[in-house]
Amino acid sequence: MQALTILESTAFELTVKRLCHQLIEDRGHLGDTALIGLQPRGVFFARRLRKELLRITGETHIHYGELDITFHRDDFRQRPVTAIPGTTELDFSVEDRRVVLIDDVLYTGRTIRAGLDALLTFGRPRSVELMVFIDRRFSRELPIQPDFTGRSVDSIDGQHVTVEWQESDGVDRVLLKQARR
Repeated sequence: MQALTILESTAFELTVKRLCHQLIEDRGHLGDTALIGLQPRGVFFARRLRKELLRITGETHIHYGELDITFHRDDFRQRPVTAIPGTTELDFSVEDRRVVLIDDVLYTGRTIRAGLDALLTFGRPRSVELMVFIDRRFSRELPIQPDFTGRSVDSIDGQHVTVEWQESDGVDRVLLKQARR
């Protein structure tokens, strides 16, 4: 089966901008908000959001971090390939801050659970919300739902959703692929 394109560059860009405007509408002022991208693929989305939010709001600073979840995953020791950790960059306290965890695709919910575990090692935020670019709605293994969603994709077992970012893949698009067996 050939890959099906769900979003191409124009709609992709509009989706990022819409999510920025939703966050601004929800929060108003972003002073007590922290954007935290989950390694590895959520950071591309988080960086793009931060850049666009700075442009839209005219603010000069938004609290931003990148969080590695490698050692917090429940399948860490079960993977056939040795996990290579990413980097964590949090140069601010999450204490009493409104945190927005950011990832590219919400599938089973296990990555987000690991992200919450990793985040809580840095303190106790006032609140944590979840923003995802793609929500694969009918595949949850844990009761985790996004607060902000770019697009919802209904897929079946054997399908894989891939978000490609200009910064890493040379193109902005979302693809639905048949998983390799």
